[in-house]
Amino acid sequence: MEILIIKLSAIGDVIHTLPALDALHQRFPESNISWLVEEKASGILKDHPYLKKIIVSQRKKWINNFKHPSLWYSSVKEMKHFIEELRSQRYNVIIDFQGLLKSGILVWLARGERKIGYDSTREMSGLFLNERVPPLSSRHHAVAKNVNLARYVGAEAMGVRSPIFISEEDKEQVQRLLAAHDISSSKPLVVLHTQAGWRTKEWEPMKVAELSGKLIARYDAQLIFTGSRDDHTTVETIISMVGHPAVNASGKTSLTQLAYLLSLSDLMITVDSGPMHLASAMGTPLVALFGPTASWRTGPYGSSAQVIASPLSCSPCFKRACESKTCMKGITVDEVLEAVDVQLRKRGKRSIREGRVQ
Repeated sequence: MEILIIKLSAIGDVIHTLPALDALHQRFPESNISWLVEEKASGILKDHPYLKKIIVSQRKKWINNFKHPSLWYSSVKEMKHFIEELRSQRYNVIIDFQGLLKSGILVWLARGERKIGYDSTREMSGLFLNERVPPLSSRHHAVAKNVNLARYVGAEAMGVRSPIFISEEDKEQVQRLLAAHDISSSKPLVVLHTQAGWRTKEWEPMKVAELSGKLIARYDAQLIFTGSRDDHTTVETIISMVGHPAVNASGKTSLTQLAYLLSLSDLMITVDSGPMHLASAMGTPLVALFGPTASWRTGPYGSSAQVIASPLSCSPCFKRACESKTCMKGITVDEVLEAVDVQLRKRGKRSIREGRVQ
């Protein structure tokens, strides 16, 4: 059987679809499964043994290129090749996990017998389906919704798993990073991810710096800040305010390398972001800060996370822009430290005053 998964973005959304991939593979182990994904999130699928093929859309690049007439020809050529690749295989089953117009158009372009997705999806994407599944309520987590679509085609999830496969080369690269900064296994390793695609999700830099200093003073913690290349300068500013050494790994790891780094860490403190879902998938203890988004819908999936959110009537608002950012400003350093203490105790770590238990 030939199966096509369509889940384009973002990083967290792709991670939320991995349990459905696992279910499909377990139910149809002899099938060939392909995945259509946008470039930014494609790294999480790298070397995945359940996938026969990864088809990468460079939609955002093409849109930006059309602002420059000199790039039109190359972009049209790339788009033509992409469509040819998409249509080169006739699929028995196509599942649209995205449920947006951009994915609906790709469902329409792809050649397939059964085109499956949720009914009443956004942006009229349901028009491109020939089998429409009754939607679950908005209170269901994204993972549950994705697994439910896999269940529709007969793939029952045997426990919810989010398998991320990491190469030996990626592991060696992370080990070199840790060695270069003298990261020791004798001290707690805490990863902080403070930047997000939405500015409304971000916590105040001064509070991040204050928290970082207290983590070092209280736990003798080793801190690694992660992020994209674009976050490097902001992270450097935060580290300069801390007044203690910390590693700025922004832009220095691939997604799979970051997943391995998180698997070696005692704790991740993060805002709502793609790396938060990576940590959840790797079983890393989490303290996750939420403001404008809903943790019950797209928060960390599993029991290893503590979510902190301000109890405001306007939250979640799902706004990318907000003048007040009251929800994130309402989260205090002491609240986060309390959650950190709970998580580190689970890992057998204690504050310096109490004595550290290894």
